[in-house]
Amino acid sequence: MVKKAVLAGGTGFIGKYVQQQLEKRGYQVEIIARRAPAIKWNDHAGMVQALENAEMVINLAGKTVNCRYNEENKQEIIQSRLGTTKLLGDAIQACDSPPPLWINASTATIYRHAEDRPMTEADGEIGTGFSVDVATKWEKSFFRFSLKQTRQVALRTAIVLGPNGGVATPYKNLVMFGLGGSQGDGKQMFSWIHIEDLFQIILFLQEHEELEGVFNCSSPHPVPNYRLMQTLRSKLHRPLGLSAPAPLLELGAVFLQTETELILKSRWVLPERLQQAGYTFQYPTIGQAVDAIY
Repeated sequence: MVKKAVLAGGTGFIGKYVQQQLEKRGYQVEIIARRAPAIKWNDHAGMVQALENAEMVINLAGKTVNCRYNEENKQEIIQSRLGTTKLLGDAIQACDSPPPLWINASTATIYRHAEDRPMTEADGEIGTGFSVDVATKWEKSFFRFSLKQTRQVALRTAIVLGPNGGVATPYKNLVMFGLGGSQGDGKQMFSWIHIEDLFQIILFLQEHEELEGVFNCSSPHPVPNYRLMQTLRSKLHRPLGLSAPAPLLELGAVFLQTETELILKSRWVLPERLQQAGYTFQYPTIGQAVDAIY
């Protein structure tokens, strides 16, 4: 019998990588997304059919937060997460043989701006503001389901680094055009994870049937922003790079239709539960990740 996995919201940078890697391992991957040929979100029967007898479902759906936080975008960011999570949960409940594992995306942005100490699942402090509100509502909508046959895991994922997409490309462009200095004061912590470790964590969680709940999905060695930029400049052979003070970033964010929070918030997150469970990172340091990507 062919192994089957369901990938919801699987058309982006992370989804395409996960699909490719699952298919290499012999999985038939069913995609749920907004547009055909994927199973569409309003096709309840199609979703139930895809989920029947699947080994796992991974939900990555949600509008990008790389936009201005006006009211229209805020509503779309929230509803694209809460709505799809509910639709997926309803479909799982309708299955005769539901997947034994449901992994739902969450975000490390749920924690407060932290320059004083790292945040773990046990002692991390939930922050305030729109992005935190999105994350808390998202997790609440996920864990509102109580599924007897399906284990639930929320991955509080840090910035994902990998080749051929994601933030690695704009960071490379900044360095190559001589703008690879610190952003803001450069002291804000940068929590990240290599995309291959993200995929391996999915397999690890599938294998360890005793694991459920919330997990920080991030490298064990976050770095301050200035160290990140130093590492990138060294790898790309650009010894110098202009820094960008916060007011300049604010102006640029308006021009680029994004928010400075994505750069200036200090995300200091540690994967305590994963390490306690025995997961070993393939790319634990930023140097190893950058070498692999570039």
